[in-house]
Amino acid sequence: MQHNRIKIAIIGDVHDQWEDRDAEALYSLAVDLVLFVGDFGNESVNVVKKIASLDIAKAVVLGNHDAWFSATEWGLKKCPYDRSLEDRVQQQLDLLGETHVGYGKLDFPQFQLSVVGGRPFTWGGPKWMCKKFFRDRYGVNDFSESTRKIVQAVEETAFNTIIFLGHNGPYGLGENPEDTCGKDWPPLGGDFGDQDLTAAITAARERGKYIPLVTFGHMHHNLRHTKARLRTIVNQDKYQTMYLNAASVPRIIKTETVKKRNFSLVCLENHQVTDMSLIWVGENDQIIDEKKIHNVSFV
Repeated sequence: MQHNRIKIAIIGDVHDQWEDRDAEALYSLAVDLVLFVGDFGNESVNVVKKIASLDIAKAVVLGNHDAWFSATEWGLKKCPYDRSLEDRVQQQLDLLGETHVGYGKLDFPQFQLSVVGGRPFTWGGPKWMCKKFFRDRYGVNDFSESTRKIVQAVEETAFNTIIFLGHNGPYGLGENPEDTCGKDWPPLGGDFGDQDLTAAITAARERGKYIPLVTFGHMHHNLRHTKARLRTIVNQDKYQTMYLNAASVPRIIKTETVKKRNFSLVCLENHQVTDMSLIWVGENDQIIDEKKIHNVSFV
């Protein structure tokens, strides 16, 4: 495979829906790179162990559910295991090793690009949450310190082409509840994107980095306040950067007649996005449904 054409699979919020068939489907799709946006489950170490064993080039960022019993006072009170004996957040990080790019980066020489991770375990929104968790684990106390940590990863990348991988998307993609990171629960509306990720993207461009793709999840395609439509999932800015929300949840659907699993596919040619689609793969590892993303809105 030459780096002038790269086939990327992006896995939206898993929420415990990962099976051996998923790995087989990825092999059948012959993808070059797999990006995971997190929320594997509520500190679901066994799911992360399967992801870590996947024998394809990959990068991962963990989501808020991946620290569900560790990051908030509510979660600590509900924790179902003895925290004096185990730390399941750290277990996930140890399993993933360098492939976890939250507040970090991973260089892919075979593709001549780097993947930079946004803030891991993010809940999104304008409020700095989980203060003790981020202070104790990362020495980060606010959005500005979080931005600096992401930018440091940018500065350490080996390549000028960068893909940003977040759990939640960046601020600036719209304030309506149906927008890419729009708040779709009461009170409706407001941009729930991560401002530190937006600032880091700007800083990366100032440092001469080219960003063909920013991908993330967290804000599910199915809206809470209406079933009349789905969330807007793709945007493009004036720099020709594509922003893709991959959170198709549930990502595995089973009916009386079919069982299908969701992936997002992105093709890069000469480090430019040339094709994007949402696909559903059936039990024979064949694509049984595909939605090409043609109509791109500009922000």
